[in-house]
Amino acid sequence: MKWTNDESLFKIIRDELYTAVIGDIMDKLGLLHQFMPPQIQPLRADMFIAGRAMTVLEADVQEPGSYVSNNPVLNQSFGLMLDALDDLKKDEVYICAGASPDYALWGELMSARAIKLGAAGAVVDGYSRDTKGILELNFPTFSYGSYAQDQAPRGKVIDFRTPIEVRGVRVNPGDIVVGDIDGVCIVPKAHEEEIFSLAIEKARGEKLVHKKILEGMSAKEAFATYGIM
Repeated sequence: MKWTNDESLFKIIRDELYTAVIGDIMDKLGLLHQFMPPQIQPLRADMFIAGRAMTVLEADVQEPGSYVSNNPVLNQSFGLMLDALDDLKKDEVYICAGASPDYALWGELMSARAIKLGAAGAVVDGYSRDTKGILELNFPTFSYGSYAQDQAPRGKVIDFRTPIEVRGVRVNPGDIVVGDIDGVCIVPKAHEEEIFSLAIEKARGEKLVHKKILEGMSAKEAFATYGIM
């Protein structure tokens, strides 16, 4: 099966792939630092994300009114957060990093707006809040977990659609983000065709090996025959 556009690729990813098999392929290709920190987990175990990164850069700030910034962006409520949120496109993932893990970077109203724009999900290197509301909306959200402390007096978005880095994992705008219960991996846009072609092949091979093992084939024989385990 070969995809012809993002919509068909993301359907294949949702139907057949998972982060473990994609990560295995990237390891084999020498892309060894493509998983976000393990603390970033789905709010609900069955949540799944497949979409292109809309990168967002956050920074810690002092309380409003305690100073006047020379940067006009920092004098706006939330900085550029509302601009970034409204700029989300269909099948994009709001992926935010740069802040201290001391406040929530995503919430229910942001989720509602993202759904209206057709976004695929949100991944934040920090906490999310309004958990009950997000779960009711069924919007795929990956974070450190639930924590209500607000970003408003503590952090602001200073840029978006710019490269970001999370503990050695570089995320460029347009990279593909895949997230499931085992974590979140970043597939570089420059390598996506090769990675997903090989991942689809491996996933289908794993199904065959699974069948053979259930039929009684030993693990050693299965690996010798199919090169998969």
